[in-house]
Amino acid sequence: MADTLPSYQEDLELLRTAAVTAGIIASSYFRRDLKTWTKENASPVSEADIVLDKFLHSALTTARPDYGWLSEESPDDLSRLNYPRTFVVDPIDGTRGFIRGEDSWTVSLAVVENGRSIAGVVFAPARDEMYDGYLGGGARLNGQPIARRVPPDRHAPLIPAPGAVHQELQAAGLDYSRGPFYPSLAYRLVQITTGKLDATVVRRGSQDWDLAGAAAILAECGIGFEDACFGALTFNKADVRHGALAAFAQGSLREALRGALLKVYGCPEPQQDLERKTT
Repeated sequence: MADTLPSYQEDLELLRTAAVTAGIIASSYFRRDLKTWTKENASPVSEADIVLDKFLHSALTTARPDYGWLSEESPDDLSRLNYPRTFVVDPIDGTRGFIRGEDSWTVSLAVVENGRSIAGVVFAPARDEMYDGYLGGGARLNGQPIARRVPPDRHAPLIPAPGAVHQELQAAGLDYSRGPFYPSLAYRLVQITTGKLDATVVRRGSQDWDLAGAAAILAECGIGFEDACFGALTFNKADVRHGALAAFAQGSLREALRGALLKVYGCPEPQQDLERKTT
């Protein structure tokens, strides 16, 4: 392995370049006749997901042969745990929306080091929106520093969430409005950085590739993002699944969101397999 790892900024530039090319490839399949099938976990996959996965694996691991690899569309042999840094990749986040022809799907890429996302890209090609950030280097939208701007006519926080969580938030008396749902979780998360959303929650069972690209961007924008039971997120563990999560721009929302998540999903018992409680 190399004695000196690339800088976080160099890793980000590699991710950005790969994401742009991946977006061009994916766009050639978008709103076309598409081969699709269902994986064992009942989630959809398309031929575009597989083509992009192969491209990204080649482009990224050729440039960084000393990095591990974790992708939604690749078998995981856990060899990634032996590397100082690991690529965490979702070739198309929001595949259901992609298949339906909706335009908020993304290419979500990250580099993880010591359990932390140190560089991340969330690229929405159909919307021409490139979100990126790296540890200590800030975050950008289409090359410009992200500035959170809340519309002046918004009088209550805008929060998308599953129905059961909405019920608990309402029962707790939180003054808020239901936000729009985006099939791409990564895209939904980065909307908090711009002010289009104020918070969102993530039901239990999301995985590293759903989150790591956005996590680097949220951190650089000062957006809270945590597990309702365990606090700060850790990536690139043997088990890449996560519990119920909340992301929020205002700290005042934290306890209400956490309380609702705990009532709906609870916390796993010590040493309990998360898979038995994934919903």
